[in-house]
Amino acid sequence: MLFGAQVVSYLGDWFTFVALAGLVEDVTNSRFLVSLVLVSMTIPGLLMSPVAGSFADRFDRRKILIVVSLLQAVSALFLLLHSTTGIWITFASLCSIAALASFVGPCTSAAVPNITDNEDDLRRTNALFGSTWGIMLAVGAALGGVFAGAFGRNAAFIADAISFVIAGALFAGVKRPMQTERAATTSVTRRVRPIADMKEAIHVAKQDKIILALLCSKMTFAVGAGIVSQLAVLASNVFQVGDAGRGLLIGVRGIGSGLGPIIGARIAGRDMAKLLKVCGFAGLIFSVCYLGAALSPFIGMAAVFISLAHLSGGAQWTLSTLGLQMQSPDHVRGRVMAGDMALVNLMIGCTSILAGITSELLGVRPAIIIFAVAAAIASVIYILLTAGLRRSLHTKTQQQ
Repeated sequence: MLFGAQVVSYLGDWFTFVALAGLVEDVTNSRFLVSLVLVSMTIPGLLMSPVAGSFADRFDRRKILIVVSLLQAVSALFLLLHSTTGIWITFASLCSIAALASFVGPCTSAAVPNITDNEDDLRRTNALFGSTWGIMLAVGAALGGVFAGAFGRNAAFIADAISFVIAGALFAGVKRPMQTERAATTSVTRRVRPIADMKEAIHVAKQDKIILALLCSKMTFAVGAGIVSQLAVLASNVFQVGDAGRGLLIGVRGIGSGLGPIIGARIAGRDMAKLLKVCGFAGLIFSVCYLGAALSPFIGMAAVFISLAHLSGGAQWTLSTLGLQMQSPDHVRGRVMAGDMALVNLMIGCTSILAGITSELLGVRPAIIIFAVAAAIASVIYILLTAGLRRSLHTKTQQQ
């Protein structure tokens, strides 16, 4: 049920993203405002993460997921009002959906270790969930581009609202407890204290170098991830294609992201040291492939490079999440996962804004090159700084 809800939700999100990017570009003719579409899907999550993490550790995670899904459906319907109220309603609706989505990630990620039977199943589940995100991105973006072109963008927005309702119904079908008995007891006896609760999660991260390294892992990916906001611009301005072409470049991300978690899980296995190493080098490969996409002479070649970039990005994202689930205690896991998403959303939001501004000033190709190089530098630094920790973990594994 949890898996099915994620599938439907992912499909609806990416089905709509293509239509939104095309709508904003057509109405405003601004590359900067197109980049704000992705910002609107990330920054609200950052602002709500302290509250979302506290809720995930204090209250019934299943009930939170049901209520949030229904509220997201209502918010999605406000996207239909853009023709009468102006383009601002698009960003307001996106911000609302994203703020609510900040509750979904911590609740589902914190719940997965409790509804899987053992560590091997936890690894398989994370590979499956990460792969499904990529597949739904590919399918959703591709179908979204074609669907929006054939039936109009409002039809895509309605489909997104329906997907949230279906997801809520599937969350309601989960019968297995999503938190341990201790966490459930704590949730009804302690009030939510976002700042104090997040401080407790930060303290846990400071005390555990592995958790700290995993939290930093996605940040290297996020340094370059803001250029994703410019894929729609790359398709239309450089390769001269419409929503179908936008859907192609956005959708091929999903092909790589679908394979990355499976390949990454097989390479890392049960070895935490190897997991950290894969996370570091995956970020480096991501940036190199985006350099290739920026320099591609035609859209087909760019699509291949983008797919390979997100194969590495998908592996890094899934493995860092898996590591946090394995390493974090259940009573703070929701807050640790929320903090992880807050950090990555902050970085993606900032780099999306900067990528939009750079694209306006220098062009979309130079913007992608600049941020890909920055991501490569961040990845090299991460690899060097975690070398000692990896050696320590490897030695400990050999002794055991």
